[in-house]
Amino acid sequence: MFVDRAKISVAAGNGGSGMSSFRREKFVPRGGPDGGDGGRGGNVYVRADKNINTLIDFRYRRKFKAGNGRNGQPATKTGGDGQDCEIAVPVGTMVFDADTDQLIADLVSDQQTALVARGGRGGRGNARFVSSTHRAPTLSEHGEPGESRELLLELKLLADVGLIGFPNVGKSSILARLTAARPEIADYHFTTLTPVLGVVSLGDGNSFVIADIPGLIEGAHTGRGLGFEFLRHIERTRVLVHVVDASGSEGRDPADDIVTIGNELQSYSRDLASRPQIIAANKSDLSVDQEIRARIIERSYKIGAECYFVSAATGFGMAELVAAIWRKLTELPVDEPVVVHASVAERQDRNEPATVITRNESGHFVVSNSRLEKLVFMTKFTDDEGWRRFQQIWQSMDIERELNARGIREGDIVVIAGREFEYRQQAAKNVD
Repeated sequence: MFVDRAKISVAAGNGGSGMSSFRREKFVPRGGPDGGDGGRGGNVYVRADKNINTLIDFRYRRKFKAGNGRNGQPATKTGGDGQDCEIAVPVGTMVFDADTDQLIADLVSDQQTALVARGGRGGRGNARFVSSTHRAPTLSEHGEPGESRELLLELKLLADVGLIGFPNVGKSSILARLTAARPEIADYHFTTLTPVLGVVSLGDGNSFVIADIPGLIEGAHTGRGLGFEFLRHIERTRVLVHVVDASGSEGRDPADDIVTIGNELQSYSRDLASRPQIIAANKSDLSVDQEIRARIIERSYKIGAECYFVSAATGFGMAELVAAIWRKLTELPVDEPVVVHASVAERQDRNEPATVITRNESGHFVVSNSRLEKLVFMTKFTDDEGWRRFQQIWQSMDIERELNARGIREGDIVVIAGREFEYRQQAAKNVD
């Protein structure tokens, strides 16, 4: 089974909590704070692996989690970092944020790696809060939560040449003739249900990759038949070889097929339709009507494509076809290297409004603010100093003014990052 799309959930590790402790040793009466920081949470990476061919494994495993950082220790010892999580995918996989459809990474080379979820930083221990005016702080922090998101993986084959055409015109036979690939070949429609790759060797170290793509039908650009799967996989190819049945043995007019498939490509993507094309009029060992032959040449000329009459069964014309393909490839510019996009979290932080206040079904005020939510996660509210620090930052953010504008009253509940607080003028009291 060939699977070229998959949806997975990834979660980076949470940072370890910082420790609040004081040095207690004999003959050291005033050792001072020595709580260490928590370790960093593990990151989640997606890595391209040339030894993997499909996304089928993600049908059985959809959730991936990195390790959490360890808590800080006395004597200012930092906790260990969480273990990173690495997800192996086939070369040619595109990684999207499932919620925003934004491209995170396009993995086109073996071992290319992209960071998709960043681990939380470790919380600070109380030794980090010592100052000239506060020599013995008890304040420490919980670790920062790691990022989590839904990802959409989409595999697009990496091939120099794509064999396109209606079902049963001989694409698989041409691939088998030119390469060592052994696709399934039979006299019925849609024999090829999954893309098949092969390497054409030209000698002197020259070669190119050719893909036999499942057959196209009219209306493919709307998703009919194998349409989207077909069109998705030829997007990466540099040259298209359009195979038609010159003998008309399937009852189709090969000249009309050239127009039909050209329209499908144009409807799906103008960029795809503008790719260099070569017409391979297959089954030329059979009887070919001279009028049809002339119309094939005419239609090929109109779209600016070279035309070669070939036979996959006998090998007739195959050497000329390969030479034409190689000539086209050498004329094309080398593709620019693909740049891995910035992490989704960084883009969201830049575009996110400062504060959003809504009301939930219970009538509580829900405050959404990335900085404030992070503060709630990391504050140890059981510690008086932690609570006072939270209040100071809360007041400095001027959120109370916005709540007052929305009609908040004494005793109303404010929800931040899932935690409930009772509103009091100039302060919010934790009610958890």
